[in-house]
Amino acid sequence: MRTLVVYELVSLDGFADDPDRFVTDWDVEMDANLAAVIGAQDAVILGRRSYDEWSRYWPTSTIEPFATFINTVPKYVATTSPLATPWTDSHTLDGDLVESVRGLKEKPGGDIGVHGSISVARALLDAGLVDELRLVIAPHIIGEGRRLLDGLPAMRLQTIRSSTSPTGYLLVDYLVTT
Repeated sequence: MRTLVVYELVSLDGFADDPDRFVTDWDVEMDANLAAVIGAQDAVILGRRSYDEWSRYWPTSTIEPFATFINTVPKYVATTSPLATPWTDSHTLDGDLVESVRGLKEKPGGDIGVHGSISVARALLDAGLVDELRLVIAPHIIGEGRRLLDGLPAMRLQTIRSSTSPTGYLLVDYLVTT
């Protein structure tokens, strides 16, 4: 069975929306961390909002290593309406998100990533489908916005790896055990 990895940028107080507000000092270790995460992935699940924003930005971006990855990887979008903006290898998930992702996990392949897409990440964590949670925790307190982990039931996480980047970001990988 494939591994489902949620990769999120969050502020120290847990906010995940609009990471440009709190991710201000990207460094080489953060690049290497991202490259390792996406290097194992051969599919991505996106929410509709992330898809709409990203499909306008990433096709012309030169920010590597993510631009090449996201522009070529199969993208599965959680939506009930047709995709208005075409983007290479994008597909809508048919039916229920949880059941669709269970089906994707059973197919052969590499890791499946969830990037951005807070509501999708929450739904999949709530359903017990997420195997790993990989966070980049910014040394900023934002005080408002949507928090990544709000509304989720109690669950146990096991730290797989942690480090601090040169600019002070915590890079923490968790195994979701329950």
